[in-house]
Amino acid sequence: MALDTFRDELAATAAALAAPGTGLLAADESTGTIGKRFDAIGLENSEANRRAYRTLLATTAGLGASISGVILYEETLFQTSSAEAGGAPIVDLFQQQGIVPGIKVDLGVEPLPGGLEGESWCTGLRGLAERAARYYAQGARFAKWRAVLRISAAGCPSELAVRENAWGLARYARTVQEQGLVPIVEPEILMDGDHDIATTAAVQEWVLRSVYEALAVHGVFLEGSLLKPSMTTAGADCPEQPSPEQVGDFTLRTLSRTVPAAVPAILFLSGGLSEEDASLCLNAINAAAADTGAPWHLGFSFGRALQHSCLQHWRGLDRDAGQAALLARARANGAASRGGYRAGSEPSDDATLFVANYSY
Repeated sequence: MALDTFRDELAATAAALAAPGTGLLAADESTGTIGKRFDAIGLENSEANRRAYRTLLATTAGLGASISGVILYEETLFQTSSAEAGGAPIVDLFQQQGIVPGIKVDLGVEPLPGGLEGESWCTGLRGLAERAARYYAQGARFAKWRAVLRISAAGCPSELAVRENAWGLARYARTVQEQGLVPIVEPEILMDGDHDIATTAAVQEWVLRSVYEALAVHGVFLEGSLLKPSMTTAGADCPEQPSPEQVGDFTLRTLSRTVPAAVPAILFLSGGLSEEDASLCLNAINAAAADTGAPWHLGFSFGRALQHSCLQHWRGLDRDAGQAALLARARANGAASRGGYRAGSEPSDDATLFVANYSY
């Protein structure tokens, strides 16, 4: 089987991405989504501006100390850098910092036939093996696929949605492993809703159990895979928001009940938390793990919670300020992934990053 050809390489890549004190920079926004980010800073969504911004990310000196890998959009994987970086391939610039390049391979979500209102399934399985082989040849060594589930009073998630998204994640994971890419398995549970943290925990346990059952059926090599889950927290509209310490305790309990020890790392998505709150919750998860023990590296795979301040300071004009803001949040989350972040010790923007029904 093709998987056996890559087994040792997959394990080595996953271990590199699970390096202590590190996490991933999720810079895989689609052209439309990066346009929304640019709109917020008054910048045109042109290819030149996208190139300039992603060159800024790739040339931030010292980023590799806290960032082990970067998730790229297809445009960026094949894109050359701006003139100030000599026109080198952007993927090469990340590699020169010891940052492993990865690629978003799903093609977005569509309404789920037979599901409840608002439920979706993730597309992109057709032709995935061929695309993954092309991405591997370009230098990518891991992949990401985002499934989206929601909690609602109407009964979401339905059993159909949980099973369909678990099966899709497993099909994707096995497919990309056979082409040499470590799969990041991302069953995101949206923060939309007014449910409490206990409800989130119960649903998340169900979802994660279903995902790992599906991965087992498909023969996915767990030591060559990573998990990117939501933190276990309350819905954004819940009147009683949990403290970071409660998030830490619930999250660790949820994972200990569902995720096999063979998985090298669990890299949390920020899900709309502010930059500072995402760091504080990640720190609390690692603090809880230090007290009770955990078999996995507990890191981060943040997009908005790493890039928001960077974009606000850059605004298409001040490259140094943008890079300084990015480094600050990378350092904060690197410290949080060891349980050593002190609140407010790095500059951040406390603005909420929550977007209802978030898509990219």
